[in-house]
Amino acid sequence: MTLRVLVLVFAMVTALVAPSSAQAPAPLRTPDVIFVPTPQEVVDAMLKMAKVSANDVVYDLGSGDGRTPITAAKTYGARGVGIDIDPQRIKEAMANLSTAGVADKVRFLNQDLFTTDISEATVVTLYLLPSLNLKLLPKLNSELKPGTRVVSHAFDMGDIKPEQTQTVNGRTIYLWTVPIQ
Repeated sequence: MTLRVLVLVFAMVTALVAPSSAQAPAPLRTPDVIFVPTPQEVVDAMLKMAKVSANDVVYDLGSGDGRTPITAAKTYGARGVGIDIDPQRIKEAMANLSTAGVADKVRFLNQDLFTTDISEATVVTLYLLPSLNLKLLPKLNSELKPGTRVVSHAFDMGDIKPEQTQTVNGRTIYLWTVPIQ
């Protein structure tokens, strides 16, 4: 083999073995749920049900591809914060944000929704299982100011009655106001 061929083989093997900077880092821990995007018409209905305005700060817990905070900013002028434990979801959300034209109003955090400070929120959106919604309940009631609206796609909080429900294309949306009892 010539030196040129050896250098080429070495470069190819190194590229295959070395970690790529394009890969997302590993999640902080295993996500509690798999990512299933909320349909846009449900996002729109959730934000409308919560009466989001330009004065709101919308936190999406388990934000996935970022469509809820981005929509809150684009449609209502609200500020948005998406929290997701999976760095791949954050990467997707950031890509969506870069084309949405609201980067000055939205940020995404690769953090655990159970440990992140959410006290700034005036609206919280969820698409989690009922058991996770209930696990979040003490955090919601202790960190959020009274009057903060909590909207969940598809999943309730067990025996805790929502103030309002709505069905959009066969999907139920639930609304509570803090304190949630």
